Amino acid sequence: MTLRAESAQRRRRLQAMIGAGLAVVVVLVGVVLLVTLTGSDKKTNNTAASASSSPTSCKWNSAVDPSAPTQALPAGVKDVGTPPASGEPRSGTQTMTINTNLGVVKIEMDLAKAPCTAASFAHLASKHFLDNSSCHRLVAGISALQCGDPGGQGTGGPTYRFANENLPTDRRPAYPKGSVAMANSGPDTNGSQFFFLFNDVDSQRLSPDYSLWGKVVEGMDIIEKVAAGGDDGAYEPQPGGGRPKTEFKFLSVTVGAPNKG
Repeated sequence: MTLRAESAQRRRRLQAMIGAGLAVVVVLVGVVLLVTLTGSDKKTNNTAASASSSPTSCKWNSAVDPSAPTQALPAGVKDVGTPPASGEPRSGTQTMTINTNLGVVKIEMDLAKAPCTAASFAHLASKHFLDNSSCHRLVAGISALQCGDPGGQGTGGPTYRFANENLPTDRRPAYPKGSVAMANSGPDTNGSQFFFLFNDVDSQRLSPDYSLWGKVVEGMDIIEKVAAGGDDGAYEPQPGGGRPKTEFKFLSVTVGAPNKG
């Protein structure tokens, strides 16, 4: 019984790790609140409210009060508008190319399973949203490298949120090596932060609550190099992990035309 209890405690801690670096912006009654992604037991296994498949249309929910002054936004939060309200491609693939300080990384985005996530990144890339941003968190316990914060501090993102897509509830492993998934603060709170998986990760280590939207098709050796460099432990003991010791900076991010395949 003691061993089972210790195992459950370790599993809960690992599941909390991926989210805790991200803060999202919520404005309520004119006050700007920072909501930190915790990944606690309260959200784990509560995926019923989020469809594992893509919604039939993309809805871009405001994360801030539109009447709030721009200067009230926390560091790293940038207002670049929202993606188009309709017309996102929903078949084939699309490639996101990240030119980094260590070389080129390419992500193949699945337009059939994650059209809204792909549309969001296409929009953010067109606005140079992630240019000159650094991956801010490495979590060895779940083989994850977290990126996508324009401020590089784990508190940034756009001023909109969108629903989960393609939750890997029936996959074994849930997150294969090379997968790219969204970080979130609970169901349907996706912004711009995401993570690379540099090993296979099953649902016992990371609950299938994070939208699986693409896979690395070039540059996996770069991700592995950053992972091998370790982290500085800045986020220990909770939520875990730290800043990568090997700097990994996005110099520019572009998204190509859809490939109907």
